[in-house]
Amino acid sequence: MSGGDITGHGEAGHTRLRLYVAGTSPRSTRSIESVRRLCEHRLGGACDLEVVDIYQQPALAGEDGVVAAPTLVRLSPLPARRITGDLSDERHVLDGLGLGGLGLGGLGLGGLGLGGLGFGGAANEH
Repeated sequence: MSGGDITGHGEAGHTRLRLYVAGTSPRSTRSIESVRRLCEHRLGGACDLEVVDIYQQPALAGEDGVVAAPTLVRLSPLPARRITGDLSDERHVLDGLGLGGLGLGGLGLGGLGLGGLGFGGAANEH
């Protein structure tokens, strides 16, 4: 299953994301839709999204240390970060990936520096 491809190594100002899903389950479908919506509406389209099915590409999941799905990995800008589980809360996802200041400007929250908040280990730097 492929929802998009990474183009190059990430252009300046672009965020590279890799979403790991488990097959074509309803949860996988909801996760893909949520992350695509986040890329389009909160990141202004400045996002390259690659969708990886862990059943079809287990080696890639292993390389990124993914042990559960759905998992969203921010590949760039560095450092890489990840968030696992429910991806429907855009603020939680952006904050977990350290992108809180980038995507919340339309909500009047962009200057609050929310990207530094932790969420009980759901988001990890590696």
